Amino acid sequence: MSRLLSPNPQRIPKPVYDDSSPDAVAARFAGGTDAALVDKLAAIVGKDNVQSRVSDLVRFASDASPYRDIPSVVVQPRNAHDLSALMRFARDTGHTLTFRAAGTSLNGQAMTNDILVDVKTHFTGMEVLDGGKRLRSLPGVILGDAQAVLRRHGFMLGPDPGSTASACVGGVVADNAGGMRCKIERDSFHTIDEAVFVLTSGEIVDTRKGDEAFRKQCPELHKQLSEFRDRLRSDDATVDRLRTKFSIRNTNGLRIDAFLDEDEPVRILMRLLVGSEGILGVFTEVEMRTIELPKKKAVTWVVLPDINDAANYVAKLVDAGAEACELLVSDVMRGSVGQFDAAPPEWADIDQATAALLLEVGGTTDEELTEAIKAAEDVLDGAELLSPLKFESDPKLQNGMWQLRNGLFGLIGENRPQGSTLITEDVCFPPAQVGEGAADLMKLLHKFGYPESVMGHAPYGNLHFFLTPDFSKPEELERYSQFLEELTELVVDQYDGSMKAEHGTGVNMAPFVRREWGDDIWNLFWEVKDMLDPQGILAPGVKLTRDDDIHLKRFKSFPKVEHEINNCVECGFCEPICPSRHVTVTPRQRIVLRREMARQPEGSKVLNELREQYQYDAIDMCAADGTCSIPCPVGIDTGKVMKQLRSAQATPAEQRVAQSIAKNYGAVEALGRTAVSGVNVLGPQLANAVTKVGRALISSERLPSVPGPMPHKAAELPETSRAGAAAAYFPACVNRIFGQPAGGAGAIDVPHAVVELGRRSGAPVWIPKNVDGACCGMPFSSKGFTDAYREKALDLLERMWEWSNHGDLPVIIDAASCTHTVVDAMPEILTGDDLERFNAMRVLDVVQWLDEEVMEHLPITADQGRIAVHPPCSGEHLGTTDALIRVAEACGDAEVPEGAACCGTAGDRVMLHPELVESATREERAGLDKGNYAHFVSANRTCEMGLQMVADKPFESIAVLVERASRPEVTLA
Repeated sequence: MSRLLSPNPQRIPKPVYDDSSPDAVAARFAGGTDAALVDKLAAIVGKDNVQSRVSDLVRFASDASPYRDIPSVVVQPRNAHDLSALMRFARDTGHTLTFRAAGTSLNGQAMTNDILVDVKTHFTGMEVLDGGKRLRSLPGVILGDAQAVLRRHGFMLGPDPGSTASACVGGVVADNAGGMRCKIERDSFHTIDEAVFVLTSGEIVDTRKGDEAFRKQCPELHKQLSEFRDRLRSDDATVDRLRTKFSIRNTNGLRIDAFLDEDEPVRILMRLLVGSEGILGVFTEVEMRTIELPKKKAVTWVVLPDINDAANYVAKLVDAGAEACELLVSDVMRGSVGQFDAAPPEWADIDQATAALLLEVGGTTDEELTEAIKAAEDVLDGAELLSPLKFESDPKLQNGMWQLRNGLFGLIGENRPQGSTLITEDVCFPPAQVGEGAADLMKLLHKFGYPESVMGHAPYGNLHFFLTPDFSKPEELERYSQFLEELTELVVDQYDGSMKAEHGTGVNMAPFVRREWGDDIWNLFWEVKDMLDPQGILAPGVKLTRDDDIHLKRFKSFPKVEHEINNCVECGFCEPICPSRHVTVTPRQRIVLRREMARQPEGSKVLNELREQYQYDAIDMCAADGTCSIPCPVGIDTGKVMKQLRSAQATPAEQRVAQSIAKNYGAVEALGRTAVSGVNVLGPQLANAVTKVGRALISSERLPSVPGPMPHKAAELPETSRAGAAAAYFPACVNRIFGQPAGGAGAIDVPHAVVELGRRSGAPVWIPKNVDGACCGMPFSSKGFTDAYREKALDLLERMWEWSNHGDLPVIIDAASCTHTVVDAMPEILTGDDLERFNAMRVLDVVQWLDEEVMEHLPITADQGRIAVHPPCSGEHLGTTDALIRVAEACGDAEVPEGAACCGTAGDRVMLHPELVESATREERAGLDKGNYAHFVSANRTCEMGLQMVADKPFESIAVLVERASRPEVTLA
């Protein structure tokens, strides 16, 4: 019976079969990893930390590079001791290990056909040291999270790559990543202080114990490192060459200049591992020095007649104190017009030779910022500027300008031909020649028909560009190969630059390391590799290889799948905020798995297994909240596709039932209030015990559970008058069913709070009599019941048209997810007169209403103390997050807790799959526990409920908080 009422995995529609995909997973993988290997690895890391199903192997087969390889198994070590045991296992059995953190690597560093080692899952945690001057971090910490924590202390880590929001500290250090403001002396190689790492011998080395301890621990290795150090230092020509090559950004090769910069072998070894991309050992902990964060910033465009003009000012601007100076060529500038709000319209008609610098200056005070702006203006005095300098200090305007700079990746990715890949390359020219190098690079791109879109970190000579080959065509592979040959001639032979500036070497540039460095130094690299990994068990082919064609193999195909996700470049930017990231799969992995389904013929064993595993992992556990589209460079909402798949699985009978429920939604509301009353009487534990029986008999996807404290039943709606009302107020159905949070003291429910705030602020609101049964339709759309959703959406449109007096009154909605559904989703199903009526109305979220219409006219009488603010993801879509924080700050000391992201509640997901909310809130719950907060607020009732059920904090609506904070003071006459 349960199977009949549960979604049937075999009803998941398959994308069109693409029999041209040479990388389709073979049938031998259908059963997953060999059981004997799983048992051996489980004995080391624990059974739960061995990922061995076919879907696990497929989802970890891709990183952000153009390559793909199916691992034999994925292991998730829990600590350094597990890693030590894995090293010994690989050494004893002949297996190889390749390490992966966030999988944002662009050059194929994080893939293998053997054992893939996840050093992200269990390696999270950081500690601020010396008031922010240093940071101790485990490798799985997301760099953006580390920067956010350090920002509170006025510091930041030196590396700031474009992938900061998703890359992990371990990967950043292993690749020696750079970024827009990362001067060479700020990179990981130069700022690492101490570390703990594991060697292929299984030894766990802690540099804090000192060199003598290391000598006793690894006497032979200590001796080898010492002898190599002395021999290298005696070779003046090699020393000079290393100093020259590493005076510019260069990640193409091993940092054997560590033997020149450090004397003690243990510290030499630590620095050697930086930028080694996991071919020598693996960090389990690092301590990094930080840099002071400029508290005041200003940004401007510097538009000049040609690239050389722009390049000639870079060094002078940096000498004058510029924090960042990014180069954009004409194609980039023209292409940004109409795509980014910050793009000046006049860029649409600029000359082909034109170039621009995005200049950022900063200081710790307003006075220092003024001085920095003056210094930059002095440098540019007399320059042939094509537009006047306008330094922007507004953070929103600055963000827009930086989004333009960073958005090219997404723009090209979105517009690339179907089936083609997106390769992001980065090279480095001597900084003094960056203008000439950029011009020559554009000519080379033009010659091969690739986008002439060049941008980069001009102060360092570091340029980025993009290639869009379709490797399903043999001639494209040959063209790509020839391009790389001529690129090497340009960068290495003509300019003596580096083939990789900050992305690491990976498999795509490994064959060019020898060409760039010459035989003598290349042999030294191999000598170090053999010294530390004599059996070659770590990351074969990554960084160092003797296979000259390794970069032309294992390209991943891009078979056609759903239209909404076709443009995915598999960068992984979506993963850190996905609610299911800790428990099943992420948006990138959902898409990777769909692409594998497209590669498989109908009826294949691999396809059948993928369908079975995809049902729960991807479809059932998707919050479908669209949060993934926010960080995605091409704006992909993977949740839309999951809703489509739910719809495709729904039987005609289920669709009819959903329509019937939609038509009788008023009765559903009443039933919901009765059910809440019953839970309130039984208590959550007993109620959950009852629902568990039902879920086992019927379906865990159809019948909810009660995983935690349930709110009280909603009270009757307050009486209001249409006469004199400044707005019509539509209490969302969730606020008509659920009332005060469990344990909430001294609070009234949301509708009463909103009505009271309207009265107090002189902007009274009116609740129409016929709101019962009205619904935005989201409960139906999220489950794929499209006809039922349309039924409710059109019904609500008719009611709002009446309530607003044909657009005269604004309509306020008190739940962000409902407002988001009305504002963003409703127009998609409307046409003709219906769309005109919708556009004639003004729909406001309650947060907008409070921020724009209420707070200015409302005295705050009672400070609410420390307030934890959870911004709902719907508010992110609506753009109301800043307003939510402003309103909360007016009531007390408000802040967003560390780790806050989408809570994963997604309407009823918390009651269907509480493990999803537990996954989504793992980091936020830690922040809530240590925040010492007096109140907890959000702007979406289901989010508030989910957070209370899982985090056990009495979250309430921002409207309820404001009502309490603004209650009139009672005085005696």
